[in-house]
Amino acid sequence: MKIKVGVLYGGKTTEHEVSIITAVQAMGFLNTEKYDVIPIYLTKENEMYTGEPLKDMEIYKEPELLKRYCSNVVMYNKNGAFVLQSKRGIFKRVVADIDIVIPAVHGYGMEDGNIEGMLDVIGVPYTGSDIYGCVVGQDKVFQKQILSSEGISVPKYDWFYDAEYLENPKEIISRLSKLKYPMIVKPARQGSSIGIKIAKDEDSLRDAIEEAIKYDEKILVEEVVPNMTELNCSVLGSSNYAEASAIEQVMGKDEILSFNDKYIGSGAKKGAGKMKMGASKGMVSAERVVPADIPEKLAEEIKDTSLRAFRVLGASGVVRIDYLYDKKAKKLYVNEINSIPGCLSFYLWTPLKKEYPELLDDLINIAVKRYKKKLKKTTSFESNILSSFNGSKGTKGKIRSNNNF
Repeated sequence: MKIKVGVLYGGKTTEHEVSIITAVQAMGFLNTEKYDVIPIYLTKENEMYTGEPLKDMEIYKEPELLKRYCSNVVMYNKNGAFVLQSKRGIFKRVVADIDIVIPAVHGYGMEDGNIEGMLDVIGVPYTGSDIYGCVVGQDKVFQKQILSSEGISVPKYDWFYDAEYLENPKEIISRLSKLKYPMIVKPARQGSSIGIKIAKDEDSLRDAIEEAIKYDEKILVEEVVPNMTELNCSVLGSSNYAEASAIEQVMGKDEILSFNDKYIGSGAKKGAGKMKMGASKGMVSAERVVPADIPEKLAEEIKDTSLRAFRVLGASGVVRIDYLYDKKAKKLYVNEINSIPGCLSFYLWTPLKKEYPELLDDLINIAVKRYKKKLKKTTSFESNILSSFNGSKGTKGKIRSNNNF
């Protein structure tokens, strides 16, 4: 019997289209001899749809056709089975049932643990990091605080909330003066280089902050690493075992590896895998060297650091860890971890003879093992706490009468 794999993607996020690219690629590479592949598409209004047409990139160009030929559904646990049920009409029917979900979501509001929380509540197994790993994976400030505490190098940085800046911009600018120009300003919880700008002086710093505030209330400002080259490494595994991929050197055309480099640049219009039409290859579109032409000692440092960061940040499944390397000082910094990387970083595993279908097999196997392990853990226990509940007063009255506070 085939495993019924739901691929969940889209949603209300600035990276909606990027998520579609990742999902359609993954659906095209899943081994249909092993799996029944079921699209689970969230519109920008978070309406859920399923149907075979969703495997074709063309359908996303015509939202009205999508709604006409695909089923509007909800997902829930029906007597221990995970089903997609029709949402509209008098007579509700089960459109599909799911054994496991592959989240192929990107961006704030989707990749940051919200989807994983929903799946946890339903009880359905899913690939990738759990809610904790995804929260840390999305918040670049959390990442740096945790990595720094474990002795893993990150660029010198500061951060603040938009309200703090809007209330007293002079104070924030003064605080940031402790960093050296040029600085890079980022919305702390966005991805795909959205809202990121380089600041070379105070005027451009203010402009960059104003841009970042459009996308997030939490803003990260870092010193730009000098003599920098960007190197990335993927990790596959769980808390039990993990392995590092080949390393890539990314060659962006813009000053930073921008959204344009990643998704719109040269090669972005070419076909990808088994997709049924010409479409962006996502991160594969960026110019890169794989494996990176770097000294073996540096490669080993990157792989060792990647495995440490993977463990420290509580990741699972497949992630991509991005590095900034100062060629002159020979200093390596972790830039960020991507808990659901674009294209699931399959291209970093092909040099190790692990093709995309095999990578997806590994993701599913890791998720199944984690799910079985989780089922063995105690998640509830018998308690008589309600036996002493004192009506509408609860324990509040007792606390006061016993003078405990």
